[in-house]
Amino acid sequence: MGRSNLNSRRVAIAAMVGVFAAWVGSTAHAQAPTTINDFFAPGTQPGTLTTPIQAISRCSGCHGGYDEIHEPYRPWAASAMGQAMRDPIFRACLTVAEQDVAFVGDVCLRCHTPGGWLAGRSTPTDGSALLDIDYEGISCNFCHRMVDPWQHGINPPDDADILANLPDFPVIEGNGSFVVDPEDRRRGPFDLDNFNSHEWRMSDYYPDSSNCGMCHDVSNPAFDAQPDGTYVLNDLDMPHPTQNKYDMFPIERTYSEWTASAFAQGAIEMGGRFGGNITAVSSCQDCHMPDGTGRGCNRSSRPIRDNLPTHYFNGGNTWMVQAVRNLYPDDNATGLTDASVADSIARAEQMLRAASDLDIWQDGGDVVARVTNMSGHKLPSGYPEGRRVWVNVRFYDGGDQLLGEHGAYDVGTATLDTASTTVYETKIGVDDVMGGITGLPIGPTFHFAVNNVVYKDNRIPPMGFTNAGFEAVQAAPVGHPYADGQYWDDSIYPIPAGAVRADVRVFYQLSSRDYIEFLRDANMTNDDGDVLYAQWLATGMSSPVEMDFATLALVTQGGCNPADIAEPYNVLDLQDIGAFISGFLAHDPIADLSGDGVFDLADINIFVTSFIAGCP
Repeated sequence: MGRSNLNSRRVAIAAMVGVFAAWVGSTAHAQAPTTINDFFAPGTQPGTLTTPIQAISRCSGCHGGYDEIHEPYRPWAASAMGQAMRDPIFRACLTVAEQDVAFVGDVCLRCHTPGGWLAGRSTPTDGSALLDIDYEGISCNFCHRMVDPWQHGINPPDDADILANLPDFPVIEGNGSFVVDPEDRRRGPFDLDNFNSHEWRMSDYYPDSSNCGMCHDVSNPAFDAQPDGTYVLNDLDMPHPTQNKYDMFPIERTYSEWTASAFAQGAIEMGGRFGGNITAVSSCQDCHMPDGTGRGCNRSSRPIRDNLPTHYFNGGNTWMVQAVRNLYPDDNATGLTDASVADSIARAEQMLRAASDLDIWQDGGDVVARVTNMSGHKLPSGYPEGRRVWVNVRFYDGGDQLLGEHGAYDVGTATLDTASTTVYETKIGVDDVMGGITGLPIGPTFHFAVNNVVYKDNRIPPMGFTNAGFEAVQAAPVGHPYADGQYWDDSIYPIPAGAVRADVRVFYQLSSRDYIEFLRDANMTNDDGDVLYAQWLATGMSSPVEMDFATLALVTQGGCNPADIAEPYNVLDLQDIGAFISGFLAHDPIADLSGDGVFDLADINIFVTSFIAGCP
């Protein structure tokens, strides 16, 4: 960039800062003065379909009600795909985002209600003009009319004309830059042969991960990436200058994480851990839509296939479908039943258990917990806010009494002791410029629509990870080093005196208490935050899911009980008192009897109680 262009850019940025500063100063709850143009994305545009996206009832009659496991309809209905627009987490998040930044909801509605967006009903971008049909989420008719912009493999001849007449061609997968057949010509991976119930086309786009990438990489196009790695606001009322997601601020990079993994290079033998009829997996669909044996519709004349993709769309969404069931108990349009909700949650929990492995061992006076990522993207991945994985370690003495705990979770208050353990998560927030513009404190914040810095990302990368590869797709670790090829992480926990056993667990949580309370308290527009909070309470406060468990018998490092920390062992005397006091003052692990890394009254109480109890 030449000096004159650089100076022009600085002047433009200064002008935008002035506009935003005026916005902040005008009222505490005013929106950022962006327009719909700031969030434009290429691909098929609203109002351009000859035939609108059809209602789910046009599909469920033939593709549902005959095989609850292998039919497409009921598994889809009980998934996050089917309930994407009814999802109370999304609804509350959308409300706050719209409060913060005008028209940003256009980015969100593209993928949560593509039918409503294509029909032009996503304006206003808060979703207030949507019809009942638009709440059918990522529907059958939408997905099966998608056109591969880059024509991987075999695709219908119709695609050539569709793509040639597309005014705004997608630059890259992401942000809902999808292309949709204007006619109701439904596509899929199979040659249906003599099938005449509706128009159909065979397309290799459907087993291809790039199909998923259209919505599973999300960026904020209001920001532009700078050579120094920062992100600054674009000129207002203008589309992003390149429309390349890698020039925007990254919010989600699940698809890109996969592209930079070993799975994208070919199938990896996983022993069938993700279900279905195959054991070696590569694509998104291999794990999230594992092949089963069955028919794709209710006609007995149609072939039974061993490679029929199931429409479970299993992921980490553990309680949302139950919340939707609670909110729409008598609404047949959801397609949900108590049984289908329970099955969906059970599948999500099984997917989470399959996503990681845990190994533990003793290293002198420490326990080492290794969590290995067995998924095709980071662990965890997806929407970052409130989503986390952590390690819980409990130490017990010979009487099975708890001596200390790391990563304790209080089920009554839904609070996690984050200071004493490793929590795998992403935290995004604002820098000094955006802090000055918005009035938000510099650092992490849940106001994702104005965030422009990744402050933490210690999530475990997948097989095939390289620092250069993940840097190239804006998914590099932040604040935690991973070596090239490393798809595991080790956490070290000091063994408290007297411990004979360590129980280690890995937990996943979809929504932290802090995030849910933020969405409740930040809402100044409607009751979406209160509705969400009530459902969070009613469904168990996003109860953590145990992904892994292991127990380890410890080699005794000390004497008869936690207070017996100095030689001679099995005798409690002044040597132990002196060793404890010295260790406590010096913050020596020998005096951290609770094993939580903090030197406080808990350690003193354990020492005094144990000293008085004496040796057996």
